Amino acid sequence: MSIDQRKADHIRINVTEDVQFPNLTTGLERYHFMHQALPEINLGDVSTAVTVFGRRLHSPLLVSSMTGGTEQAGFINRNLAEAAQAQRVAMGVGSQRAGIEHNEVRQTFRVRDVAPNVLLFANLGAVQFNYGYTVDQCRRAVEMIDADALILHLNPLQEAVQPEGDVNWRGLLGKIADVCARLRKPVIVKEVGWGISAQTARRLIEAGVSAIDVAGAGGTSWSQVEMHRAPTERLRRLAGAFADWGIPTAESLVTAGRVRAELGRPDVHLFASGGIRSGQDVAKCVALGADLVGLASPFLKAAMESAEAVVEEMELLTAEARIAMFCSGADDIEALRKPGVLVEEE
Repeated sequence: MSIDQRKADHIRINVTEDVQFPNLTTGLERYHFMHQALPEINLGDVSTAVTVFGRRLHSPLLVSSMTGGTEQAGFINRNLAEAAQAQRVAMGVGSQRAGIEHNEVRQTFRVRDVAPNVLLFANLGAVQFNYGYTVDQCRRAVEMIDADALILHLNPLQEAVQPEGDVNWRGLLGKIADVCARLRKPVIVKEVGWGISAQTARRLIEAGVSAIDVAGAGGTSWSQVEMHRAPTERLRRLAGAFADWGIPTAESLVTAGRVRAELGRPDVHLFASGGIRSGQDVAKCVALGADLVGLASPFLKAAMESAEAVVEEMELLTAEARIAMFCSGADDIEALRKPGVLVEEE
């Protein structure tokens, strides 16, 4: 099956089917903010601003990598980018392998004309380094969209249950380290929805990555997505067997933060994504150490309508996060991270 057909399938399935984890949750429900009836701050002064890779952003929202490579994907990406520009938040595009290998679809990833100031992330699958890709393809991906950084995504389970999956993952760590050393742009490594373990976080930080997006379990399950597009009953059963696989987002974020502290590397950014569905989820992730908090599914559905619909979603999420901060007595991100503001249930 062609890459563009696979991308079209992914959009269709995400919009029309129930592809959430059946039982596994993000783990964020185990945390709550300590309500302050006398916050002693002005809601109008509450700031959600963050600085990532030297860029000041209005809020920690990240439009998580989703799509590209089809006409519909191009429409979606432009709506996402227009909204990101208006709201001064970060954005990642979907895997650019289709654009690397097929010149005619490159324009579906290009959004700089409508988002000249957005902190923009290019995206390639790390496993492609075992199938002929080198730092040259990474440079091409960055140049294709004039990106500020490169995401290398990790999706071994998705590849394992795809009929056309790339399943040779041996020796990738050294190749990721080589890209980090040679690209001259920040390198972000992210999962696609099953989380980053302590061992993986440690290896990635030691390899030289600039950021890790833990992309934990509890939101969209890509094994469920692949189950819906599987061509045979055998593959449907295989994909379905992993419906609740993965490390919950909160657990993965806390674990990665602990590893970062142990290694003495506060300069490595942590991003959180995977099942983020509300402004309170965003605030919780920031309180747990995330510098950016990514959403995909809520923005995808809005982007299929218009850029204005995406802006409305972003505004609502940011407003909810600000109110959560206000009622917790936190007037900025630093205050939100102080001990006792967010409490884990016993």
